[in-house]
Amino acid sequence: MSAAERTGPGLVCAFAVTRTPPGPVALASVPGHEEGGPLRVLGAGGLYVVVQDVPAALFGEQALTERLNRPADLERCARAHHRAVEAAAGAGGARAGMVKGAAVVPLPMATLYRGDGSAVRAVAERRPVLEALLDRLRDRTEWAVKVHAADGSAEAAPGPPAAPEGSGSGSGGRAYLSRASARRRDRQEAHGKARAVAEAIDAELRRHAVAATRHRPQSERLTGRRTPQLLNAAYLVENADRDAFTRALTALTAGGGHPSVRTEASGPWIPYSFARWDEEPIPETGREVPA
Repeated sequence: MSAAERTGPGLVCAFAVTRTPPGPVALASVPGHEEGGPLRVLGAGGLYVVVQDVPAALFGEQALTERLNRPADLERCARAHHRAVEAAAGAGGARAGMVKGAAVVPLPMATLYRGDGSAVRAVAERRPVLEALLDRLRDRTEWAVKVHAADGSAEAAPGPPAAPEGSGSGSGGRAYLSRASARRRDRQEAHGKARAVAEAIDAELRRHAVAATRHRPQSERLTGRRTPQLLNAAYLVENADRDAFTRALTALTAGGGHPSVRTEASGPWIPYSFARWDEEPIPETGREVPA
């Protein structure tokens, strides 16, 4: 019985494109979406795409939109997608430091086709772009860096106390307004200093990367912090330059050298931020390109 027969009328979910298909044993050990069949590989004119049969009842446009609006379902789908991309790379996950897997182009989450033929045609039609991306991403990984204003900084401090009744005039009112103005200047100055440090961190890390891009800063609701996120960046790093990049990270984050900010870094990752098969690639100049 085929995977499609097991899951009923369905769609084909595509995860990643590679030149070197993962073996069946490796794929069999990796679960994709729990509602679908096993991961499998389709040939597409010299390239290969890792796919999974999934039921249309759960992955059709309306049903999928509703599911992805539920945080728990969104997280499950994202984890399944990432597992399949790692399987396509055959690396067991760059997260574990195994960065020598095959180059892959991760596809956007929930890339769906009506059948194998549609998936193969979509890849074949974009073969020149995908080939260029695979060349670009070979032997390179992504590092993520987030910089926040430090907790307890003037930026995060509460505003001036409420003015006492009747303080709008006279010496008491003038003193209150003067204090409020000073607090406002202090916050602005602290914010400016923290932002300048974040820019300096970004500039230093770009020196050790072949490309970099900035994502939209995350809100305080998402980060769980009381201070703003000043930098949300990704860096594409040659595996051969990994040690230099991590030394720069350590120098920037250790020892409290920048007390006005807090820096978080993670990697190496499969380079999702630099695998945009439907957009112009980010130039390898170290200059900022909006995400």
